Amino acid sequence: MGGSGSSHNPFDIFESFFSGASPFGGGSRSSRRQRKGEDVIHPMKVSLEELYNGTSKSISLSRNVICPSCNGKGSKSGATSQCSGCQGSGMKVTIRQLGPGMIQQMQHVCPDCQGSGDMIDEKDRCPQCEGKKVVQDKKVLEVHVERGMQHGQKITFQGQADEAPDTVPGDIVIVLQVKDHAKFKRKGDDLFVEHTLSLVEALCGFKFILTHLDGRQLLVKSSPGEIVKPGQYKCINDEGMPHYQRPFMKGALYIHFAVDFPDSGSIPPEHCKALEAVLPPGPAVELTDMELDECEETTLHDVNFEEEMKRKQQQQLEADDEEEDDSAPRVQCAQQ
Repeated sequence: MGGSGSSHNPFDIFESFFSGASPFGGGSRSSRRQRKGEDVIHPMKVSLEELYNGTSKSISLSRNVICPSCNGKGSKSGATSQCSGCQGSGMKVTIRQLGPGMIQQMQHVCPDCQGSGDMIDEKDRCPQCEGKKVVQDKKVLEVHVERGMQHGQKITFQGQADEAPDTVPGDIVIVLQVKDHAKFKRKGDDLFVEHTLSLVEALCGFKFILTHLDGRQLLVKSSPGEIVKPGQYKCINDEGMPHYQRPFMKGALYIHFAVDFPDSGSIPPEHCKALEAVLPPGPAVELTDMELDECEETTLHDVNFEEEMKRKQQQQLEADDEEEDDSAPRVQCAQQ
């Protein structure tokens, strides 16, 4: 069969495909799909009080918008010509042959048209955008922070990011960043606060005022005769964080108690007897005279444990250094 036909160089096929033209003469891919622009991520710092009460904040952002003078054409007359370097695709492909049957193709933005796919005559360029088709604009957004929102939660403004020809604008995404609070810690919808009691308060009762995140004064007090242990937790229901989108429901407020014991001093024996009369009895230990005679009496000393451990570590390091010095081989010169 001797019918005539056209042959195609594989390099031409690759290049024409990525440049936008049909490799088999079927016209050009001039109709472009609108692509989605990139989203803009913007962190916004908020306090725990603002997440508890809710707030609104205004932020100002710079973004690109379609040039109002040329309507995104880039030229005064509205005329553009297709870039000959990329055939209007905005991208160019470089193809290299690495070996027999092996090729490498690299796609990059067309340097002639800067990815726009169009060429604008220098004399016809729009004076406002200078042929760039977009101009800078200030955008002020009103961000509504709802009660109970979390650290890292996103507030999205759809289609408010940079504009560009043949492009659907992306979104502006506000990401909440919660600042550390001096008093309260948050875990989910619960709040935690640390409070230190004196030994007298832990044994005989306490009463103190806690200022909440909305400014309310909470009176926190123990029950009569109640003893609070070091490290103990107490809970106040419905005084935690509001639930997001259900602000009338709240988590719990947990108070973690520490007890401050006296640093030094002693209790007179007569006061010890009074304390023994009201405190729970200790373990009963009765020793006979014979058992006492067989025991060696000891003396307790005050000690700073951290400093003691540092001192022992330093002593161990010095001992190790001396041991290395003693074990090092010694070389003596031979007498001639």
